[in-house]
Amino acid sequence: MQLDPNTARVIGGASFAASFGPGRYRAYTCVDFKGDGFELGKPTEFGTWLGSSPIMGTVDIIQQYSGKAELGSLLTFAPNINGTTAILVRAGVSFISTSQACANAEQEIPDFDFDSVRSDARAEWNELLGRIEVQTDGVDDDIVQLFYSSLYRTHISPADYTGENPLWDSTEPYYDSFYCNWDTFRTLYPLMSLHDPVNFARIVRGMINIQQHEGWLPECRGATAKQWIQGGSNGDPILGEFYVKFHEHADALNVSSTALYEALLADAEDQPPDWDLEGRQVNIWKSLGYIPQDTVEAGGTSTKQVSRTLEYAFNDFAISQVAKILNKTADGVKYAQRAGNFINVWNPNTTVPTNTSIIGMMQPRFLNGTFGFTDPRHCSVNDPSGSNCFLFATNKDGFYESSPIVYSQFVPQDTAKLVELQGGASQFISRLDFVFDQNYFDSTDEPSQQIPFMYHYGNRPGLSTQRSRQVIAEHFSTATDGLPGNDDSGAMGSYAAFYLAGLYPVPATRQYLLSSPYFPQISFFNPVLNTTTTIKANGFQGNPANGTGGQVFVESVTIDGEPWKSNCFLDWDAFTKGSTIELQLTTNLNVTCGNSTDSLPPSLSTGGFD
Repeated sequence: MQLDPNTARVIGGASFAASFGPGRYRAYTCVDFKGDGFELGKPTEFGTWLGSSPIMGTVDIIQQYSGKAELGSLLTFAPNINGTTAILVRAGVSFISTSQACANAEQEIPDFDFDSVRSDARAEWNELLGRIEVQTDGVDDDIVQLFYSSLYRTHISPADYTGENPLWDSTEPYYDSFYCNWDTFRTLYPLMSLHDPVNFARIVRGMINIQQHEGWLPECRGATAKQWIQGGSNGDPILGEFYVKFHEHADALNVSSTALYEALLADAEDQPPDWDLEGRQVNIWKSLGYIPQDTVEAGGTSTKQVSRTLEYAFNDFAISQVAKILNKTADGVKYAQRAGNFINVWNPNTTVPTNTSIIGMMQPRFLNGTFGFTDPRHCSVNDPSGSNCFLFATNKDGFYESSPIVYSQFVPQDTAKLVELQGGASQFISRLDFVFDQNYFDSTDEPSQQIPFMYHYGNRPGLSTQRSRQVIAEHFSTATDGLPGNDDSGAMGSYAAFYLAGLYPVPATRQYLLSSPYFPQISFFNPVLNTTTTIKANGFQGNPANGTGGQVFVESVTIDGEPWKSNCFLDWDAFTKGSTIELQLTTNLNVTCGNSTDSLPPSLSTGGFD
């Protein structure tokens, strides 16, 4: 760190450990000071400090491997003799150099105009957040604040570091803080599809550029450093989400279809030297169709075999959807078949020790095809051993962060098959009830996020509406403790925003599962499509405080005045056209998806997603 005793400019940099991985990165800063309405002048005293030790008069300090976490400057200025002393501080940051940090600050804030910076920031946020508008009649202020604060948090990460990539030169956008795709692929990017596709396209371009230089799409990345992968190559459904929704606009958004597909194939076909940091353990996945519990292979940690199998299957589903759009018919079939590999870790004979009526569970499987056993309660609040399944190399039970009971509900691409495996709709619904009633649902953890909406697939959307509203009532508010766990880079914010909007996305598809919004009307403006889609809740009478009952259940749906085939999902076409979607609400909890054969949400095994 260096300080200038004449101008008071402070520059410096340091090396930091990656917060969730093995790497390190350097960051630099540049700080300037200015009197607010008066001439600040030179500092009257100056010095540095290291740890808790000040050093008067020092202007230059370098420490290597000191073990002390804090280093800074100390400055004293003369007071403003004509009034209140207020000092403006402008800080620039960079991954490249201190001079770049100074240039960044000077470019963004050239004149120290605090009021202008504040008003410009407010205007930019209002434009972005204002693309989703809600009517607030009969809606508590807390709900409105919860919705927009949740929406705001979805736009903080990944961060746009274009021009700040120290690793290679490129004219493409550089995004970082993919921390982690495992958290965000479910809801954050599908929410961006609805109202912020331009930035979504830039993020996709940045991800493709990383793959082109490093071999695989980024998975968990922060401050230029690769972090530990939590599951599959979940950049795949992010790229799939973009392309399924915006392939007709890809060229205009400067996204290369060829490069996007090549990036997906790299994840699907090429095994990296270390699949703990990028890509997948793909060789054995291609040969067996699951990750065996008893195989140790050089190149990564032998953990999370079951949950990775489930995620690899969904990753390949996302690729199949892109392949079909590109008329790569053989690839579409191939990856759709691989998307069905989740069944390879389904043991039809496993039961829950406390409820033997629940039969069939995702379980570890050995190389010879036989099944191992992980207690279905493992990694839950009901685990008799008190274990968890966080990212430990010693975790050999096959699952990451959630229980086999929760992961046995994770097949977004083919929930209809899951209903069949679990014994039909009645048993499927009973199992979902068990998940909630016995506290296996975990509002803080992403694998649980879709579970409240899964009653749709058993033709009981009223139960989805009630469960999802109970989740909001019990776990989300505007209080200081109103967010369950941490926000996980916008994962929790986008999840809450979707619930409040009465929607839940199936990533990398054209479908949004449908409930009722917390507002009499909600509108989505899409700047790429230049359309506004409005959802009206006819008969809206407010939101029950505890999430139970009320006139909130969807009895029928019309789109632009015409009856829609389902009360359970909307197709992307409604959003591309700029439709008016009207929901007729009722107090009847026992509403269904409808009477036609295609009223239930699509699944692979029932011919959906073609």
